[in-house]
Amino acid sequence: MADGPNKPNRPIRPRGGGPGGRRRRVVIEGGNVRGRDARAARERTGPVTPRQPAAPAPTGPVTVESGVTVKDLSAALGIPMAQIIKTLMGLGQMRTATQSLADDEVELIASEVGRVVTIKHAADEEEVEVVDDAEADLSARPPVVTIMGHVDHGKTTLLDAIRSAAVVETEAGGITQHIGAYQTEVDGRKLTFLDTPGHEAFTAMRARGAKVTDIAVLVVAADDGVMPQTKESINHARAAEVPIVVAINKIDVANANTDRVKTELAAEGLQPEDWGGETQFAAVSAREHTNLDELLEKILLVADAELDLRANAKAEASGPIVESRLDVGRGAVATMLVQRGTLRVGDAIVAGDASGKVRALYDYRGDKVLEARPGEPVEILGFNTPPPAGELARVVEHERQAKDIAEKRAERLRREQLAQRSVSAGVSLETLFDRMQTGAVQDLNVVLKGDVQGSIEALVGELGKIQHPEVRVNVIHTGVGGITENDIYLASASTALVVGFNVRPSAEARQLAEREGVDIRTYRVIYQLTQEIEQALVGMLSPVTTEEILGEAEVRALFKVSRLGTIAGCMVTNGTVRRNANVRVVRDGTVIHETSISQLKRFKDDAREVNEGFECGILLDGFNDVKEGDVLEVFETREVERTDLDTPAASASSAETAASS
Repeated sequence: MADGPNKPNRPIRPRGGGPGGRRRRVVIEGGNVRGRDARAARERTGPVTPRQPAAPAPTGPVTVESGVTVKDLSAALGIPMAQIIKTLMGLGQMRTATQSLADDEVELIASEVGRVVTIKHAADEEEVEVVDDAEADLSARPPVVTIMGHVDHGKTTLLDAIRSAAVVETEAGGITQHIGAYQTEVDGRKLTFLDTPGHEAFTAMRARGAKVTDIAVLVVAADDGVMPQTKESINHARAAEVPIVVAINKIDVANANTDRVKTELAAEGLQPEDWGGETQFAAVSAREHTNLDELLEKILLVADAELDLRANAKAEASGPIVESRLDVGRGAVATMLVQRGTLRVGDAIVAGDASGKVRALYDYRGDKVLEARPGEPVEILGFNTPPPAGELARVVEHERQAKDIAEKRAERLRREQLAQRSVSAGVSLETLFDRMQTGAVQDLNVVLKGDVQGSIEALVGELGKIQHPEVRVNVIHTGVGGITENDIYLASASTALVVGFNVRPSAEARQLAEREGVDIRTYRVIYQLTQEIEQALVGMLSPVTTEEILGEAEVRALFKVSRLGTIAGCMVTNGTVRRNANVRVVRDGTVIHETSISQLKRFKDDAREVNEGFECGILLDGFNDVKEGDVLEVFETREVERTDLDTPAASASSAETAASS
């Protein structure tokens, strides 16, 4: 059957489409459909949106948390994870998407992609408390006074005299090694005192004390004057922008000179009021309880004249943790200085990675109290772990919320620690061999346990000051409380030394340490700890190579021996020439070769040594180009163990340097 008058006959195909019943393909491309079903395809798919161009990669600076994972860094930088992993592989580090990165690795990746990255550490994050108290809610609070100054200038003795309690007797070596908070009353008004240690190791603790204080009392001994820690204390107080009251102590000693102290302090910018300045001075004797009332009156005068000390006692309590420790029988104990609000028994509280519910409150006398108001120091029982000193503690709505906040903080700290450990552990065999060949730094790993958080902080800072190009102290773990079996296991796995400051190991920990071969050292005074750690580092140092000149011999004649080579007939002009000793060949004042004496003869007999003024025959090992007139400088090298960190690694003479060149 024909389709029309002019069209040839076509075979009838099934409705399915092509040969064999196959349907015709409908191609959708760029919004156009080819084929009979174009309209149906458009109805099914709807209008096709043109493809959008890819968004440009971000180029601005970014901020990431320390210990950031590969995945999170990829999202922050806007680059594929594969690119980051490839960059790390080029640095010899293998990381997965969920592994934490160390700060150095993040900086290297940022430099590779040309980005500016700011790393935010958990320790640098400060709790910012938004305070918007109504004027009617504000009430007067006691001033917080910090006692600062140089070691042994009588700070604790002065505070002891003010509050009439023996503190110095409880301190090892008479040095205050914790921060204490106490209160006293003057004419019915309360004063809160913080006693900060004066030893230079506690610079960080003094800085923390200055940040939470209202007035700084600078104690200077009348017989000693301004010392290094005195200047540091002045700088801390000025950085915290708090007024300074000077207490010139020890005016009862024979060589006391208050005018000299005033002159030295005036040079530091503290002009006495009676000299036309603005700084209040009080000459006192803590031992004799002289003029203490005058000092307290001047503190109150400064508080009334320069400060507006008011706080809202109706708000939720908040304030810094001054100190914390792990007490046997009571658990975690923290000293908090309430700055705002009223802290009550039963409140849910959080400070850093520690949280809990206030089970009990104790004032500075040790008496149990039900609440603490602004400006009052109080001991808190109820934290699940000792909170870090300096952290802001605050009351939250319920215990579950406090626990969530603390867990987030703990997770941040854990990521940072994992990142740090991954860097120390990520050493391949090749890099390890390279470090051995180049004499890389050796680490003295230390597990540090202390009685309170402030002491640990100070010890870590002090150990960090021990700097040496060959050895260093690496504190791999710190904790508050006694030395436990877990500490021994960690030290054994890390080849570390366990150091306890004012704490002791348990019987189980001591037995385990003996089995594992772990050394435990306990101390009560920081000086002794740092000295012994330095001695341990000295033991890790490579010996000093020293050189001893034995003598000199002048070549007078040469003898050719076919089997041996050239024998130098010499006259020993100085010292002694020994067989097998090292020798330098010096010609016209220049070292031309360095070797050893293979044979030494007196006439035809072998000799072990030849003294000054005698002739000898010398055969040099592997060197026959000796000339008449050459000088043979004979020497020995030996290795000597070093006795301190200041001894240089090697001792080489200028002649040895010239020989090597």
